[in-house]
Amino acid sequence: MKKTLFLILKITGFLIGVVFLYIILGLLLPMIPVKAKKTVEPKTVEMYIFTNGVHTDLVVPVKTKYTDWSKKLPFGNTKGADSDQDYIAFGWGDKGFYLDTPTWADLKFSTAFKAAFWLSDSAMHCTYYKKMKVGKDCKKIMLTEKQYQDLIKFIDDKFDKDSAGNYHLIKTDAVYGKDDAFYDAKGSYNFAYTCNTWANDGLKAAGQKAALWTPTDFGIFRHYK
Repeated sequence: MKKTLFLILKITGFLIGVVFLYIILGLLLPMIPVKAKKTVEPKTVEMYIFTNGVHTDLVVPVKTKYTDWSKKLPFGNTKGADSDQDYIAFGWGDKGFYLDTPTWADLKFSTAFKAAFWLSDSAMHCTYYKKMKVGKDCKKIMLTEKQYQDLIKFIDDKFDKDSAGNYHLIKTDAVYGKDDAFYDAKGSYNFAYTCNTWANDGLKAAGQKAALWTPTDFGIFRHYK
């Protein structure tokens, strides 16, 4: 009995230690900046980082000479099917959170546990916007042609595709509005690689300012004050 109790206490102590370490690293590592790569090329393509207070999206123009996202992600896949949109936001994350947890009140232990420990699939949340309004929750960044092409590749590589390169639409009513849709994505969400970690890595891929590592949106936006 004593051995069992000691083992339980040991495991509990270990888990508390892991959580404490995660919180400390989640606060400290985002403070270490990754500087933007120097370039002499003109910055002609706009992008945005946008947060809903928890989750960071990477936002780019729908159409440029480099790609037309509406061909890969048809407007008709959204409830509104509104083609009068100028921007598209990409947010990678846990499929269970996206589809089964419309609000924090709906969060189940099983969903959180699977998300934390590499046990569930991921999805890409794609949302069309007519305009982007710069503020505390939305920052504008200008990219060179090469930087934007690198960002396109980064985003495209995270989508799950068929043999012809087409994205897989997730047919669901669990969308957030009339201008968004979900698609199957690669990789597994976990406590070390969150939606914000992915967005932060996207900034690095595009040669922009970022945190060394961050699980939170704050870790990204603190570098864009």
